[in-house]
Amino acid sequence: MKNYLLSVVQPTGAERPAPDVIEGIMRNVAAINEELRAAGAWVFADGLFGPDTATMLRPQPNGDVLMTDGPYAEGKEYLGGISIVKAADLDAALAWGRKVAIATTLPIEVRPFSTEVDG
Repeated sequence: MKNYLLSVVQPTGAERPAPDVIEGIMRNVAAINEELRAAGAWVFADGLFGPDTATMLRPQPNGDVLMTDGPYAEGKEYLGGISIVKAADLDAALAWGRKVAIATTLPIEVRPFSTEVDG
């Protein structure tokens, strides 16, 4: 088994959906998380605040670490949340990614972690 990272790709500057739309999305996401748990595939999932809440830590040649507020780079998209799932192979991880994409209504990037996991 491998762990896969399902990254929620959030568009920068997009208008926030109406509260009833968000409520429906959150209901759908909760249902997918329950399905993942029931299948033994759930490892972790959560949303992230926007990139304006980020703090960057950059190692310096002198051994210090420079700390700055805000994102490292400006972009059209940012990481809006993550799910980590346990799957037998990429096809199984992509099937979970499709469900998360439908639930969130956002693009999902699926990437394997470099190590195998037990069970």
